[in-house]
Amino acid sequence: MKSDKSNLEVRALAKHIRMSAHKARRVVNQIRGRSYEQALMILEFMPYRACYPILQLVSSAAANANHNLNLNRANLIISEAKVDEGPVLKRFQPRAQGRGYPIHKPTCHITITVKNKN
Repeated sequence: MKSDKSNLEVRALAKHIRMSAHKARRVVNQIRGRSYEQALMILEFMPYRACYPILQLVSSAAANANHNLNLNRANLIISEAKVDEGPVLKRFQPRAQGRGYPIHKPTCHITITVKNKN
């Protein structure tokens, strides 16, 4: 029996990225459904800070597909890309007259799933 590699999906997950989920979604929406090479080019030339961890994650997902399932990187597409909110780091900024203003430092979890084109 021949193994069918058309429906195999490989996932890479990055947790607790110190960035707002809203800002990361702005970048992830641009690469969803694109091929692996297109996604790398888009992420390399976009001017946002969120591009670097997402670029690392896309490369990691492709490396997982290549190493674990012997899939060719040229035939991969980004089948699923999502950003979920993570825990919020809560800090206080000292202000005048003994007050403290809350500072929220959001984190996010990014999931990239790749699969074969056909």
